[in-house]
Amino acid sequence: MTHPPVMSLRGITHSFGAVRALVDVDLDVHAHEVVAVVGDNGAGKSTLVAVLAGALVPDAGEVVVDGQEVLLRSPGLARQLGVATVFQDLALCEDLDVVENVFLGQELRRGPLLDEVAMEREAQRLLAQLAARVPSVRAPVSELSGGQRQAVAVARALVGEPRVLVLDEPTASLGVTQTAEVLNLVERVRDRGYGVVLVSQNMADVQAVADRVVVLRRGRVNGVFDGETASYEEIIAAITGVVPNRAGGAR
Repeated sequence: MTHPPVMSLRGITHSFGAVRALVDVDLDVHAHEVVAVVGDNGAGKSTLVAVLAGALVPDAGEVVVDGQEVLLRSPGLARQLGVATVFQDLALCEDLDVVENVFLGQELRRGPLLDEVAMEREAQRLLAQLAARVPSVRAPVSELSGGQRQAVAVARALVGEPRVLVLDEPTASLGVTQTAEVLNLVERVRDRGYGVVLVSQNMADVQAVADRVVVLRRGRVNGVFDGETASYEEIIAAITGVVPNRAGGAR
């Protein structure tokens, strides 16, 4: 990447009691880039997501956004600094419609009243940018498919034009068609200039959309790979710590 990263983590370390969840983790995120973070269970992925989201302040290390060191001490502050996170559970309200979910907690107002027309127009614009198909922006979320729900959650995250979008296991529990929809969504977000951090255990998804792959193993970065040239075997070897031999096996 020729341009400086929009966000960098340097030496991020965090422990839960005697358990060292992250140890000296470095991570750069550039505009127009999907950085996949992969690793086995317990590798530190969830802790890293919490740090990026501002839900967890690390014990050590620094977070740099647009060249300035910042303290992400809350999700609200992270959003103000341009870092938006979509967690695996999506945190959508099924009884509310698409517009209400997109603007939940960040409603547009005209004087003392909610500006329903402006919110509906903006929700339609965001979903159109993502090429997301929903039956209606006034349809309850309970009526949407898994892929459509993911699109609504991403549209909500993009309100306010963040610089970095963090996606935590966005294709978990989705079928083949819905997974393809979400991966197309990720590519469109990248193509619109955002930096995307994709946290996933699905290597097929990672290899489909990632520009770089960062492997976490036991809380440490155990390899950084080019998304186009790295083989499945190389990435799996970094995840498991098992080095493949020249004959294609493992040792």
